[in-house]
Amino acid sequence: MKITVDHELCDGLGQCALVAPEVFALDDEERLVVAPEAARGSAGKVAAAARACPVRAISVEGS
Repeated sequence: MKITVDHELCDGLGQCALVAPEVFALDDEERLVVAPEAARGSAGKVAAAARACPVRAISVEGS
């Protein structure tokens, strides 16, 4: 699975981190950090996190 984040669109609200905290987190500057190795076996949660993004900054391929 390939997770892509458009950091220009991301506004740091953290909805994705609420849905899939094992994959998404915000750093100290509210910049989205993705742990792709944690995404294995979490395809459903990753897809739900992408849908939860209010600005659609996350895209998922190969889920």
